[in-house]
Amino acid sequence: MANNVLKEIELYEPMRIWLQQYLSDKYKNSKIITIDSHTRTLDLYLEEYGVINEYPQVVGLDIQIDVLGIIIQKNKTNIVFIEAKKTQLNLHDLGQLWSYCKLCDPSEAFLLSSSGIGSLNKILNNLSREDLLDFGDGRKIKKMQVGKWDLITKSIDYKTLVPKI
Repeated sequence: MANNVLKEIELYEPMRIWLQQYLSDKYKNSKIITIDSHTRTLDLYLEEYGVINEYPQVVGLDIQIDVLGIIIQKNKTNIVFIEAKKTQLNLHDLGQLWSYCKLCDPSEAFLLSSSGIGSLNKILNNLSREDLLDFGDGRKIKKMQVGKWDLITKSIDYKTLVPKI
């Protein structure tokens, strides 16, 4: 395990830093807030940053996102999730993030592991079941993104990312 973290919590701050840069580059004229948010529920963070009115459906839900991004634009607010794992990814991990996405409808969601995509490789790549990544409000279908977190570069290993961006 020398090539991995000892505790999942060690992934949160590097992922938060990456997300801050990613969102700042993508949403240039917006206020970007990124938070290591694993210690409290999502609704408490959205309340703290004054955007809970945009996401009333999350009030009272016991959802704890590992890393949260908040994008505040002139006329709307969006949220972004990162769910971090130190073990190889599996269908249970995907289901956890999928349910959060279906309930909260973030603009983007990432499932990242420092050990690789594990059994999801067969499902997503060999069986070509990218449809399992779908979420959204019905009008617009979005896809969760699954990949390996590179501990050296402190970034996503883009060659492992499904779907490719």
